[in-house]
Amino acid sequence: MADITNLLVEQVLAAREQKQPLRIVGGGSKDFMGRAVDMSLSELNLAEHSGIVSYHPVELVLTARAGTPLTELETALAENNQMLSFEPPRFGEGSTLGGTLATNLSGPGRPWWSSVRDQVLGIRLINGYGEHLRFGGQVMKNVAGYDVSRLQAGALGTLGAMTEVSLKVLPKPASTRTLVSDCELGEAVSIMNQRAAQPKPITAACWLDNRLYIRLSGAHSAVDATAAQWGGEELEDADVFWQQLRDQQLEFFSTDQPLWRFSVNPTARMPQLSGGWLVDWGGAQRWYSGAADFAEMEQIAKAAGGQVSLFRGGDRSGEVMHSPSPAAQVLQQRLKQAFDPDGLFNPGRLYSWM
Repeated sequence: MADITNLLVEQVLAAREQKQPLRIVGGGSKDFMGRAVDMSLSELNLAEHSGIVSYHPVELVLTARAGTPLTELETALAENNQMLSFEPPRFGEGSTLGGTLATNLSGPGRPWWSSVRDQVLGIRLINGYGEHLRFGGQVMKNVAGYDVSRLQAGALGTLGAMTEVSLKVLPKPASTRTLVSDCELGEAVSIMNQRAAQPKPITAACWLDNRLYIRLSGAHSAVDATAAQWGGEELEDADVFWQQLRDQQLEFFSTDQPLWRFSVNPTARMPQLSGGWLVDWGGAQRWYSGAADFAEMEQIAKAAGGQVSLFRGGDRSGEVMHSPSPAAQVLQQRLKQAFDPDGLFNPGRLYSWM
């Protein structure tokens, strides 16, 4: 594997010398995210840079190369009854660990089980100078100053090419049940926020097609007692539903319309629009399917205390990420200059000005 790493470093050095930008690729399952990228750019392919480097079940820590498929990680964790608690979405068999962190994707349990960004302990990264650097470690207290490892979450590869990622993992819950009830969107948002505020073993809450889904996970006694108190119909094959929600395989996502992702205040009331809505994360993540003006959607997101992105489809030649504040933009440009001064990595994929 050292040979592959060296080849990647040499490719970056050659690209810098020739002033030729690079398009970072892995499993290819998330190529639709971000702005449209010039497909004629040379590929920096990390797909073969894969495999688990170390795994310590007792310490709940795993380190793997960035090109490692998520399926490989989950197979190893399942042998010890452990899991990636952020429930990483995958949009194909090729979904990798590095791509998951680069896109900052987390599943239905994110408000309760945390995000991929929260679980990262350290990374190895090839920067724009061709240096193979290590940041963070395998314990949280190892992080000081700027948390470079977590800066990679959502950067879409614009700050460098990740080669390794160290993560916290968690034990699987002893019991899981899903309760379903019929209600309209406004009522569902209120119920989700009320339930989330209680000291109960809730680990997911979403609303779709006038049905509210609440997942309980934890000790058998706590899950059973809460289910009896809250009531509702128990969902059969619940694991399939949450997996399809996580991987965007539900019918809601089977559309040619643009897909918008809102990250907002969980109590926010969203306006009536002509398209369809799916509410996840107990109200904090809202998916909207329908054609819309980007500036208008940004105003809706701001009014709801959050941000919006054009997640899939639509015009990807313009901006697709929520506009940062002037101060945040300056900071991002300084980070880009520090890590990738020649603009080698994924130019323009995150923002047109990066």
